Amino acid sequence: MVMNFGLFIFPSDTTLQPVEAGRAVEEAGFESLFFPEHSHIPTSRATPWGGVADAPPLPEWYWRSLDPFVALGAVAATTTRLKLGTGITLVAQRDPIWLAKEVASLDHMSGGRVIFGIGYGWNKEELASHGIAYEVRRAVLRERILMMKSLWTEEVASYDGELAHLAPSWAWPKPVQKPHPPIIMGGAAGPKTIADMVEFCNGWMPLGTRHDLDGKLSIVREAMEVAGRDPSDFSITAYGVKGANENVEHLIELGIDRIVFNLPQREPAEVLDRIGNLGNLIAGYA
Repeated sequence: MVMNFGLFIFPSDTTLQPVEAGRAVEEAGFESLFFPEHSHIPTSRATPWGGVADAPPLPEWYWRSLDPFVALGAVAATTTRLKLGTGITLVAQRDPIWLAKEVASLDHMSGGRVIFGIGYGWNKEELASHGIAYEVRRAVLRERILMMKSLWTEEVASYDGELAHLAPSWAWPKPVQKPHPPIIMGGAAGPKTIADMVEFCNGWMPLGTRHDLDGKLSIVREAMEVAGRDPSDFSITAYGVKGANENVEHLIELGIDRIVFNLPQREPAEVLDRIGNLGNLIAGYA
């Protein structure tokens, strides 16, 4: 089994910039680079970090992050093989027609290198600013993704759901990857999330420090089998992994498809050092 290795960082105005990061990550031998997103962070800070009680204060880079599609477009133009991941796109906070266009455009311009990581969102105030109640974000995401799939795959796209509607429409470009870039769900694998992954996703991307990968992996795989899903069309990405050999060895034993290490939100020189050190680590698994 070939293990794919990636890196993630919040692209912001205070750390290593996307173009330089992309070049360094590609040169170090990584398969992919992932960028998270937040549109803004309301100063009320009523929702704790990650929606977890007693969480530490939210770091500044959450409200200083660049738009991931603009940043990944710059990376696409200055790399040749690096896969371009969103980790994660807050689908419920975005217009699905424009989002489908952004993903397809990036896939088109990069020659088919997009990994579309998605998630429901945890920040209630941020969601509310976009007109989305926290309680309906899952249903909103589901219908918007189904609409986007139509826009990506149909000559005349349309969708008629309870929360999203699209009259018969033309939309190009279509993604290079067929039928569309892989859709990878980020988050804990509860029953509702697993149902969504079975219905419309191509992979699961648990956060290593928060989500129960070991405990849920067999449950997710079993749900795919019960649904008759092709295992080769569903990948597992361990996201936010600490860069230690024992962590890598354990994930390889679990049959993980991709390991994504986190990069520090530090000065550019420190980030470049981390990329180099992790590049040396993964060289042993080539």
